Amino acid sequence: MYHLLKGLHEHLTRKEEFSVIIIGLDGAGKTTLLEKIKTLYNEIPGLTPDKIGPTVGQNTGKINLSSTILQFWDLGGQRGIRNIWHKYYDDCHAVVYVIDADDRERLGEGWEVFDSVLSAPQILGIPLLLLANKQDSPLSLSVEEIRHDYEEWHQRKLESARKSRHAEDNSSARRERIASLDVMGVSAVEGTGVRAAVDWLFLRVQNSRRESARNGERN
Repeated sequence: MYHLLKGLHEHLTRKEEFSVIIIGLDGAGKTTLLEKIKTLYNEIPGLTPDKIGPTVGQNTGKINLSSTILQFWDLGGQRGIRNIWHKYYDDCHAVVYVIDADDRERLGEGWEVFDSVLSAPQILGIPLLLLANKQDSPLSLSVEEIRHDYEEWHQRKLESARKSRHAEDNSSARRERIASLDVMGVSAVEGTGVRAAVDWLFLRVQNSRRESARNGERN
């Protein structure tokens, strides 16, 4: 009887686990963000920024929320490592793309990579959050400026494709995703905005799960 009740209790209290991948250019602050999340939500604090080196491969971290476990995968952003990102798309439940809002010289490169992420069909229906990191810097672009910069970059790309008569993915689903894109500002070093970003992920993965369940019932 004890084992039966114990098994029932574990079943009723078992938390769902969702995978979140954190991607972006090298130096954008992805690992610092993950370590700050671990510090804010776990009893054992994450690494401090001075002990964080470039990511070669991946870093992982897990946090327990009220009814959910979020498993984070911080993927290296160097040019040679980005080609493995797609291997994580099928199994993830949300994507966080980190942009360095303080590095204006690499914004174009950041948008080029972000655009390739948006083109991946595997993540079209899952939550995608764009984080403008390094808001603690006085020279950092604001959330509004980051959104505007991406929209301008995207328009220039569309116009260039039209002039050169190259096909460019401008489907209604893609346009809708860009129009509804959520952009949030954070400072991974100071922790500003990090809890709000985690709250966003918590709500979106829950809603996405319910939507998938409803679609499954219809089918």
